[in-house]
Amino acid sequence: MKHVLFVLVALFCLLMAGCAPREVRYVVGVSQCSDDEWREQMNKEIRREALFYPGVKIDIRTAKDNNAQQIADIESLIGEGVDLLIVSPNEADAITPVIEKAYNKGIPVVLADRKIRSDKYTAYVGADNYEIGRQVGSYIAERLQGKGNLVEVAGLKASTSALERHRGLMDALRETPDIKLIASADAAWLRVPAEKAFGDILSKFPDIDMVFAHNDRMAAGAYDAAVKQHREHDMLFVGIDALAGEGYGVEQVANRQLDATFIYPTGGDKVMEVAMNILQGRDYTRETVLLTALVNKANARIMQMQTAHIGQLDNKIEVLDKQLDTYLMRYSSQRMLLYACIVILVLVAMLLFFVVRAFWTKNRLNAELSDQKKRLEEQRDQLISLSKQLEEATHAKLAFFTNVSHDFRTPLTLIAAPVNQLAESNKLGENERFLLNIIQKNVTVLLRLINQILDFRKFENGKLSMTLSRFDISENIKDWTDAFRTLSYRKHIHFTVSVEPSEEGYVMIADAEKMERITYNLLSNAFKFTPENGTIEIKLSQFTKEGERWLRYQVSDTGIGMPAEHVKHIFESFYQIDVHHAGSGIGLALVKAFVEMHGGTIAVDSGEGRGTVFTLEMPVLQNGVPEENVEKNIVLTNLKEGAVLSADQETIQTAPEVVERDDKETVLIIDDNQDVRDYVKSLLHDKYTVIEASNGQKGLQQAMKYVPDAVICDVMMPVMDGMECCRRLKSEVQTSHIPVMMLTAYTMDEQKVKGYECGADSYILKPFSARLLQVRLRNLIDNRLRLQSFFADKTSLRKEPIADLDKGFVEKLRALIDEQLGNSELSVEDLGDKIGMSRVQLYRKSKALTGYSPNELLRIARLKKAASLLASTEKTIAEITYEVGFSSPSYFTKCYKDYFGESPTDFLKRKG
Repeated sequence: MKHVLFVLVALFCLLMAGCAPREVRYVVGVSQCSDDEWREQMNKEIRREALFYPGVKIDIRTAKDNNAQQIADIESLIGEGVDLLIVSPNEADAITPVIEKAYNKGIPVVLADRKIRSDKYTAYVGADNYEIGRQVGSYIAERLQGKGNLVEVAGLKASTSALERHRGLMDALRETPDIKLIASADAAWLRVPAEKAFGDILSKFPDIDMVFAHNDRMAAGAYDAAVKQHREHDMLFVGIDALAGEGYGVEQVANRQLDATFIYPTGGDKVMEVAMNILQGRDYTRETVLLTALVNKANARIMQMQTAHIGQLDNKIEVLDKQLDTYLMRYSSQRMLLYACIVILVLVAMLLFFVVRAFWTKNRLNAELSDQKKRLEEQRDQLISLSKQLEEATHAKLAFFTNVSHDFRTPLTLIAAPVNQLAESNKLGENERFLLNIIQKNVTVLLRLINQILDFRKFENGKLSMTLSRFDISENIKDWTDAFRTLSYRKHIHFTVSVEPSEEGYVMIADAEKMERITYNLLSNAFKFTPENGTIEIKLSQFTKEGERWLRYQVSDTGIGMPAEHVKHIFESFYQIDVHHAGSGIGLALVKAFVEMHGGTIAVDSGEGRGTVFTLEMPVLQNGVPEENVEKNIVLTNLKEGAVLSADQETIQTAPEVVERDDKETVLIIDDNQDVRDYVKSLLHDKYTVIEASNGQKGLQQAMKYVPDAVICDVMMPVMDGMECCRRLKSEVQTSHIPVMMLTAYTMDEQKVKGYECGADSYILKPFSARLLQVRLRNLIDNRLRLQSFFADKTSLRKEPIADLDKGFVEKLRALIDEQLGNSELSVEDLGDKIGMSRVQLYRKSKALTGYSPNELLRIARLKKAASLLASTEKTIAEITYEVGFSSPSYFTKCYKDYFGESPTDFLKRKG
């Protein structure tokens, strides 16, 4: 196998070699002082000449007449490790040090066109600027016939080329003293500065015979200035460069703008030739001087023709180079294809070898696999059996926890409610109040543990929901952590809560109760594993994520920490770190569930001996919930003249009662627990006549006998449970109008759905607030009385025994109502026609037997059907409105709220 891998690697390397691009052997860095047309021509020649040297890369930088930029360019090229430098210095004094630096590092330096103030360079290629200046001086002397006024437009005076051209000019003019240099200006080799400078000279000197510019661009600028003052025919213009091309020196001479120009050869090809001789170790000339020549009107046209021909040849060379690249690329592709084919053939051969080998190996292994399969099937069956047993045990454990937790709610009711009443007393001593506070706190802790088990059950069933509210977490955190202050003092733990300052504040929209539970569980965990004299800290801060505000909530401790193998399982259900610290194993699993319900994340950082840090991050405002639509509490019952109940804090504000009563209403309490009956009776006996029953069957008999104004019924009872009792009460005409309030320790929505289907009017969860029960009961009775007073003639519900009622009439009327429930056009006349009575007769008969008018009976039936649909289906309020026969959702909402004490929207929020 090793030999096979070696062959594959070798073939791959061969293939890659065939695909490799041309190798770069030399990198030549070029630093130009400016970017004029003369420099561009030189750059073209350098690049064209480089085509004849394979493996050469040209890197050209332009300083644009800036010394600092050119120094930076050269430093960069040195840093990149170029093999050779070609430099046209901007100013000799400024550029000399950096060129000496490159030379001292062993990098060959070829100076082009201009020199430096040092001998530390490898070679120079360029024209003799002194000789050009001297030839220009001789031409001026000859052209002016030894007499006249001369103006000089010089290049950058600090550059060697400008200095040498000026010196050559002056030496030539010494032989003709009658030619006077009346003015000189520095135009920095540029056309616009030359135009401006010469314009100033023209305004000072009226008599000028000739203008000498150090290059053609400045000569053109001087000519432009003369044209503006209409003096272009009064003088002659001479330049240097003689570049061919539109608008350049040769064309200017041909167009009679310039009298003459002198060829200043760019020499890019020669520069590249000398550079390659140096790199390849061949002989070269250190000082290569390029020749110059005069271009005037006599030979300008010839120069243009020759330049055009040379340009055509250059273009042909470029085309040939591109074709050569194309051929090389095609050759490389074909070679790569060949190598690929060879590799594929080898791979196919190897594949055939392995296929044959695998065939024989398969026959040998089949027998072994057959035996292993039998053993694996046996193990699989065992695992399936164990998995089922484990699942059954887990469900049994959760069911046990849930049932026990529900059983705890009844005694908790009998503890919590009396304790709360005692706490409101002003007759308690300090010691008694202290002991009472301890009881209250521990009842709260026990209730919190029970709720945690029930919530975990909901979480396991995928039915855990949120109740959103708007609150300031920085303020609430102080109340939530107050219960741990005593524990911190007792264990000598330094416990702090820090809130990072924020301009936006810490008001958030979330489930406050779940945030409190998160805090409680994390702090319980921290105090459990932090020894005495340790530190526990809660830290709140905010940050921005994708344009939204997020909360960062950290709980850290200096406890014993956790090993890595525990950290990855810490959020799993029933997972415990060790047996020495008691716990249910569901607290952190619920914390993770609560955080994820808020769209957040939780992470833990821990290690043995260095403590633990839990970091929660979640949005400050829950997505899709406008801040203005969320109140501080979710209101369950909100009647204009009644009472307001708060679901999360159970705070109650009472208002004047609406219905005036001359005598006490009767309330039937049905519960198998004598203590519960006695306690509820003690709450109600001042305002109501209370009758009792110990199970559903006796309760039904009492209700039929006394026809109470309301029934308070437990769910779990012997003989007949609360569900069946409620169903029977609602199925009898004599008791169907009685509002039924169910008492339950179960929080599951399925049971509530069954209760509403049986006709229950309201639910109260154990343990309940005494005040909550009183106000809820008052609202149910008042709602019934409101309906009577609104729809009927103010008479009370009749309490005749069922035997005195015309049962057949009632059943027929109910059947008609159920049949026509969805017909929004159904009228009293329609009902009368079907029963065989007039409208008035039907009204009087219905009112006398049931206490309700036909319209009222129809509305109540529709509302109960709507309540059942809201509880048991996912239909919208609008869909249910029309399904049960209401003409508009707004009217349905009003009737529903009047009857049940809460709007359909509030019910759906509670349903989750």
